Amino acid sequence: MSDKSYLDWPFLEDSHRKLKAGLDDWCGQQVFSHDGDVDELCRSLVVDLGKAGILRNCVPAEWGGAADKLDVRSLALCRETLGYHSGLADFSFAMQGLGSGPISLFGTDEQCRNYLPGVAAGKTIAAFALSEAEAGSDVGAMATTAVAAGDEFVLNGAKTWISNGGIADFYCVFARTGEAPGARGLSAFIVDANNPGLSITERIETIAPHPLATLSFNDCRVPNSAMIGAAGEGFKVAMATLDVFRTTVAAAALGFARRALDEALQHTTTRQIFGAPLAALQMTESAVADMATEIDASALLVYRSAWAKDCYQDRVTREAAMAKLYATEAAQKIIDRAVQLYGGKGVTKGNMAESLYREIRALRIYEGASEVQKIIIARQTYSGNNQ
Repeated sequence: MSDKSYLDWPFLEDSHRKLKAGLDDWCGQQVFSHDGDVDELCRSLVVDLGKAGILRNCVPAEWGGAADKLDVRSLALCRETLGYHSGLADFSFAMQGLGSGPISLFGTDEQCRNYLPGVAAGKTIAAFALSEAEAGSDVGAMATTAVAAGDEFVLNGAKTWISNGGIADFYCVFARTGEAPGARGLSAFIVDANNPGLSITERIETIAPHPLATLSFNDCRVPNSAMIGAAGEGFKVAMATLDVFRTTVAAAALGFARRALDEALQHTTTRQIFGAPLAALQMTESAVADMATEIDASALLVYRSAWAKDCYQDRVTREAAMAKLYATEAAQKIIDRAVQLYGGKGVTKGNMAESLYREIRALRIYEGASEVQKIIIARQTYSGNNQ
């Protein structure tokens, strides 16, 4: 039912259209379930996504991936399509990319060889450990430390709101190494889940169940070879990774929004009210017009940002922030309208609109809340720097 004319926009190439067709076919053959143990569901989804070759889009070709480098348009199409069908499938895909992104972008050959093929095959689960209780959007306030001790670093501190926490096989962890004050004194490390000194201290439950946890590092030792990039480059590593994957958050929101519109169209054309379909009411037409317009506006921002990153800009900080801000906020409104059009059924557990309502809320927060995106956009605009 969804409009697919956007696939002919010049932002996309034939390879992307082929990818989208394959994703649609695969998703159409799956029976996605969100009932049961969320950890096991995500583990199973990672395996299935790996077997289908979809996770190959999460790593470079040299290490088992689909393209020479991370292709943001492919990542966005994957998230949009998976999000349309299953929020948990989108989550499982996204975290394989984000969790291993620092290695894909900055890892040594040895690090890439040891971790990325398993990510692409769905045999290894990745996680991105940046946030702390007092350092979410303000990365420079990070308190977790990594102190050099001979040929090792010793990590102490805690990370929270970590997606895939408790089921990941390894974590890309950011910690303060002290080369300079604030964000300039951070470094990134690969920490295996079975590393002594790393423990899961809390599992976090959210309105849309996903594996989330608080991690504790207590004299957790990693070799110097576990550092990703150079000492003091942790902020650079984190921001470059988010510069790739922030656009894909917007794409997931776009997938949720497209599904909400389709559900609303199906319901309003079959639901009778006052002797006519609900769709015949002008108020319904107004709502549908707004939903459709906001979806196209979101898609334009998403695929502009993805195209810019793939084709001619090293950094797309402004474009990605605009895409994430607009698409996630628009999706929230679109899904809310769908719930309203469903009436009482819209807030009933098991109804797709109700499920989407729970899924969308976190996207306006993670990888930089909407308010943070506004700060980024404003500062880029004041400086005249569009990158």
